Amino acid sequence: MTTDAEEAASSHQQQDEQQQGQGPASPPLPSRHTAVTPGPRASRFQDLLASSLSHALGKISWDNFAACYPTVAAQAPGVLRAVQKQMVDRLGALCKKEFDTVLQSRNVVAKLNELESLVSEAERRRDDAGVAGAEAPIPPHMLPPDQVLAAHLAPHLAQQQSQLNAKLQTVQAHNANLFDDIQRQRAEMQSLMSLLRTVFDDIDAANGQMDDVVDDLAEETRMVEAETVKTR
Repeated sequence: MTTDAEEAASSHQQQDEQQQGQGPASPPLPSRHTAVTPGPRASRFQDLLASSLSHALGKISWDNFAACYPTVAAQAPGVLRAVQKQMVDRLGALCKKEFDTVLQSRNVVAKLNELESLVSEAERRRDDAGVAGAEAPIPPHMLPPDQVLAAHLAPHLAQQQSQLNAKLQTVQAHNANLFDDIQRQRAEMQSLMSLLRTVFDDIDAANGQMDDVVDDLAEETRMVEAETVKTR
């Protein structure tokens, strides 16, 4: 009985140690990449890659390869042909693998298909808007030089015009303030001139009144002097 209990306890302890050694559950694996059917643009792009690779590998032809190793080509052409074929096949396989890796990592096919959908949607909206029968726009490379130059200069000229308009508004506001100051100064000058005219008129009136008083005073002075002379 004791032996059975010890064996059960030991078995239970081993199971606990195994569970502790396993640690937390690992995260689920990412979903497997599913192939995307290439559209017209993606197919053309893949054909272009294949054509470019074929053209590049075509430069490693037997004639070019044999010209690099003329002695081996003369003494053991079969061996050299086998090496040239293995090199071309190996290089082609590596390049194709790299192309496929880049296409998958950058999701090129799906993005080209999305571009295809966007272009189709734009054409459909253009047809729905009734622009299909309109005259096609002139391609940029077919435009005359003056229009191309005007298109390039338009943003710069618009910015310069905006700056000049801002400066013009500032100068106009400054001129308006100066005009108001001049008008105010003219009003003050006219007020001062009116005040001076009033003062001059008062002086002239006072001078007129003083003339009569001076004549009377002179007459009285002459009479007093005459009486004074008689008294002596």
